[in-house]
Amino acid sequence: MKVHATVGGVVLGVLAMGGAARANPRALPFTYPYQTLEKGAIEVEQFVDVTPSLALSSSTGAPANLGLFLFQTEFEYGLTDRLELGLYFQFAPQAGDGFAGAGALGSTGAKQRLRYRIGREGELPIDVSVYGELTETDREFEIEAKVNLEKRFGALRLMTNLWTEYELYYDGKREWVLNPTLGATYQILPELHAGLEGWVRAEFPEAGVPDPRPFGLGPHAYVGPAFMFNFGRLWWSVGAYFRVSDAERPVEVGDSFGKVWLRAIAGVEL
Repeated sequence: MKVHATVGGVVLGVLAMGGAARANPRALPFTYPYQTLEKGAIEVEQFVDVTPSLALSSSTGAPANLGLFLFQTEFEYGLTDRLELGLYFQFAPQAGDGFAGAGALGSTGAKQRLRYRIGREGELPIDVSVYGELTETDREFEIEAKVNLEKRFGALRLMTNLWTEYELYYDGKREWVLNPTLGATYQILPELHAGLEGWVRAEFPEAGVPDPRPFGLGPHAYVGPAFMFNFGRLWWSVGAYFRVSDAERPVEVGDSFGKVWLRAIAGVEL
């Protein structure tokens, strides 16, 4: 409760401050824009992910509906006008003692990343930034790389992240992960952007993929609408994504990729 009160106080304080905005909002919740913060700018972003799943009730033994959640807080700082540092802390709560056979939506740990913007908007045929990240969680160490591409046509922006990860699990397993994104967003008003976004996740263990391929390894493909409300120093984006891969497959006990995936991000410039 103290943490929630502190975050709420920061948000209210920033709203009261006004002034010129240097925030770097994300109109598409899964796709990073190519832009970076200005030198000396600080931004805090709070992510919430949720997808429906099933678990076995410890009391009845019957399947029960539940939501899997992932909470992530990111602190961004502009080292230069082109180089940005990001520090993340994420928490993936377990379903609880009342359920069996339920996992978590990710893992708990920390991340550190750098994003570098190449040139200024419009100087190249496609605007480019590159992104490198290290992750340490309670079950693995990850190395992640992204190439962020963007092209603006007036109020319309097309964006994609070419995204890959190498995951080293503490139990000795190793795997590659592909997680590309693609989307478009249109500025209806200065305060309102609407778009469409899709993303894919597929895992490839180095030891080989069992036959038949387990559902959890994917590929999983999601597509859905995304909206951003931008008030300068404070912004909020939300997306609702529907699984278009294995669309007819019912949700089963232990699934971490439900038929629907929701992500919301609130960002504030300090």
